[in-house]
Amino acid sequence: MAVFTTVTLDDLSQWIKQFPLGKALDLQGISSGIENSNFFLTTERGEFVLTIFENLSFEQLPFYVQLMRHLAERGVPVPAPVPNAQGELVVALAGKPAVVVSKLDGSSQMDPQPVHCAEVGAMLARMHLAGRDFPLRQPNLRGLDWWIETVPKVLPFLDAEKAALLESELAFQRAFAAGDTYRQLEQGPVHADLFRNNVMFVGERLSGCFDFYFAGWDSWLFDLAVTVNDWCIDLDTGRLDQVRVRALTRAYHATRPFTAAEAQAWQPMLRAAALRFWLSRLYDLHRPREAEMLTPHDPSHFERVLRERIAVPAPSLSA
Repeated sequence: MAVFTTVTLDDLSQWIKQFPLGKALDLQGISSGIENSNFFLTTERGEFVLTIFENLSFEQLPFYVQLMRHLAERGVPVPAPVPNAQGELVVALAGKPAVVVSKLDGSSQMDPQPVHCAEVGAMLARMHLAGRDFPLRQPNLRGLDWWIETVPKVLPFLDAEKAALLESELAFQRAFAAGDTYRQLEQGPVHADLFRNNVMFVGERLSGCFDFYFAGWDSWLFDLAVTVNDWCIDLDTGRLDQVRVRALTRAYHATRPFTAAEAQAWQPMLRAAALRFWLSRLYDLHRPREAEMLTPHDPSHFERVLRERIAVPAPSLSA
């Protein structure tokens, strides 16, 4: 959510008229993240978030915005896309696709306790179940195919030890994805980026989650693993906090019980989730794009997480 495309209030003065939002009163760039240009937008009708997409195309975006609308209509607390006068959710701004969505109440919980993790687990399970009848399908664009394509692009920047780890884990994940256990995993639309800064709380109550622009069709267990790898770890070491893991996974299981295949696949999926974000951070570090307010992420964090997930048996998935 760095600012790659700069817009001003003057730029919005005519553009905003197609929406039922009144005049644009204030526009502030959001510095966190590295994929799209995001702004807090204040209008005569309230507070919203404006996103200009730097990588996703007009053809790809309906999946994301329609998924948010689908989930919102089923009671999942997500931002609601605002249609223009023609009913369009994705419109052009500065020659790029853009979306306006409602702004969620609350703030991110960056020091989560078990009660927060339980809220996240229950909400994630509700999200997965609510997405079962979503009619659109689009692959996880940062899934296995992207890993295979991207590993050769970052290997020249790594020392021998890191390169060996990356190639070894990719080989492990390719083999696992070809096996029977993986094929038995429940699948559907996933958020795929449910980190602490993408969830809002009012006190101990989860008020919403946002930033669906890495969403895609994948295993629900992978989505859970991404979430646990951020919400339930010691940030300095990457080690799992067993109390928080139990709080999150038990709350999830209470809404959508785990299958036998999911219990068997839990550690490989935790490894896959760590690999995905280590690789993407390596790519963003070594193959960067220019942007205002760019906030790069340290790849070494998810390298530590991956090494931990390989070395330490995962806690079992159970009630």
